[in-house]
Amino acid sequence: MMSVRQPYFHRHIDFTYFLCRIAFLMLIAIYTARGNDTAQVPRHTRSGNSITYHLTAGWNLVSIALNLDQNSKELLQGKKAMSLSPDGGTYTISGSLALSQACWIYCRSAETITLTGTLPKFFDFFATLKKGWNFVGPVVDISLSEDGAIAWGWNGHSFYQTQNLLAGHGYWLYWSSDYVAPREDTYLIVDLSGGSEATSYPVSYCSAPPLDGWTDEYKATKLVLRRIPAGTFMMGSPEGELGREEKEIQHQVTLTKDFYVGVFEVTQKQWALVKGNWPSYFNNPAYRDSRPVEGVSYLLIMGTGKGWGWPSPFYRTPQPDSFLGDLNDRTGLVFNLPTEAQWEYACRAGIATALNSDKNLTDKNTCPRMAEVGRYAWNGGNQGYAAPASDTAWGTAKVGSYLPNQWGLYDMHGNVIEWCLDWFVDGYPEESVTDPEGAERGTYRVCRGGAWTKDAHYCRSAQRSYFGPTNSGSNFYGFRIAMMAP
Repeated sequence: MMSVRQPYFHRHIDFTYFLCRIAFLMLIAIYTARGNDTAQVPRHTRSGNSITYHLTAGWNLVSIALNLDQNSKELLQGKKAMSLSPDGGTYTISGSLALSQACWIYCRSAETITLTGTLPKFFDFFATLKKGWNFVGPVVDISLSEDGAIAWGWNGHSFYQTQNLLAGHGYWLYWSSDYVAPREDTYLIVDLSGGSEATSYPVSYCSAPPLDGWTDEYKATKLVLRRIPAGTFMMGSPEGELGREEKEIQHQVTLTKDFYVGVFEVTQKQWALVKGNWPSYFNNPAYRDSRPVEGVSYLLIMGTGKGWGWPSPFYRTPQPDSFLGDLNDRTGLVFNLPTEAQWEYACRAGIATALNSDKNLTDKNTCPRMAEVGRYAWNGGNQGYAAPASDTAWGTAKVGSYLPNQWGLYDMHGNVIEWCLDWFVDGYPEESVTDPEGAERGTYRVCRGGAWTKDAHYCRSAQRSYFGPTNSGSNFYGFRIAMMAP
């Protein structure tokens, strides 16, 4: 797993510590291949910008989960923390350790140390790895999924192999390939906190979700979208899929341009910050902020005039004074609804089954697999009909309450049915198509994804619904936004 390297010794190290380091090397040589024993793994607890490590007697393998301040560096120096030299050739004593760097700490008896510093909002652990062996630890808990990746942890008595890496713990990690970091503009974030009176909304980009995840601010005062790469997929459903309808003719679709789509459905708070009103049925002020906005028509989202005529080349952008028109005016960007093809491509995220969790339904109506990925009639939905002031146990759920798909998009199944740009037609072409935009004219607009009121088969990736574009009286129609990537 690893080669034993002769450590570098300072001339003035005390004789007791010299013996401890000899014992440390012997432990590595003896226990590397013993596997997972029962000795306790050192624990740590995080509180704000500090981390407390509960160290055991003997050797402890920990990692740095903060940008350390000077006092913490001096503390580690005093504890004679050993980490790899920059060239990886020797162990050296140092307190100036970087974020995610691992180190050994020897304790004569169990003790507690607290390190302080700052936690960056965004940090890509995998970008710190080089091909080959790395002496590191994650800042947040992660699971290894990379082919060929191997991690060995230390439980205070022996090394053990694991795929689940714990924040603050150190590991010898073998990385089998050069890591390709995600684009710096993988996520687009719009800060709506200025409210409906603001003249502009700040826009920013990042390569990964925040270390503490998409917290409530991204479901209330900020809009977050994910860049979706161009590609080809099979749209519609295969014959034999449980709940399939004839209008879901399976055909190949190619999308030639990257686009952004909302990580979450637009919430009531986000609507209120842009438009200054609260139109939704589920109106309890204690819970409404992060619930999806509903009771909004295609007309209110897109507007009349230019917003009404998609896909006419003269009517391709939302009308000023609509929700999307106001959002565009204050950001300088061109947000829109997704096309039906973009919506299903984003929903599937490369998955061909009925649900984007790589699972098919077990029952058309009540299905535990559907309950994993979204709010529908039989996991709290039905009880919401007569409960406009309820908490999120009934009716719509707080966005992001269920499992995301492979691209990190939430609630593509259930919660609220989502408006798409296209006019609805009863069926698809059987031949392959590229960048489809739907029919030139129609009566109803396409809606996708199912809702809290629906049985499981109405929430499948391929299921198609439609609604009159002026209708805003239903409490199960909402939307998520999209934008073509520049």
